[in-house]
Amino acid sequence: MLQFPLLRFHQFVYQRSGGRWGAHIGGAPALLLTTKGRKSGEPRTCALSYLADGDQWVVVASRGGSDRPPYWFLNLRADPEVTVQVGRRRWLASARVASAEERERLWPLVNRNNRGLAPVIHPGAIGRYDVYQRHTQRSIPVVVLEGRGEFQH
Repeated sequence: MLQFPLLRFHQFVYQRSGGRWGAHIGGAPALLLTTKGRKSGEPRTCALSYLADGDQWVVVASRGGSDRPPYWFLNLRADPEVTVQVGRRRWLASARVASAEERERLWPLVNRNNRGLAPVIHPGAIGRYDVYQRHTQRSIPVVVLEGRGEFQH
């Protein structure tokens, strides 16, 4: 209940500061992902924790363990061309759902990257995403963002 307003505030600060503040949340690195609204066509931005994996960035469409995916995930499924911002750097990227093999490799990495107190509070959990997966029947997607070049505002 308290988490949602804090995440919204974090996103507000991250966006309004131009990336000067907000590049981490709860110890995990954070990025701003801008998708095109699948219904409105308007840009939609959200702050997400991420894992850098070589020259790719990995995010998880968990929605806190909800049975429904986050809106940003539905948007990028409709149009995979997105904008990514880490700190003050912004670039265009293409988003795709990780293959089964990639997900198997990436899931433990994103979990360790976004641990929080999950291993202490939830026995057997490596990180928050394990806890979220326990709360839903859907397989939570891992999304790979592949950069297509950096650009300025």
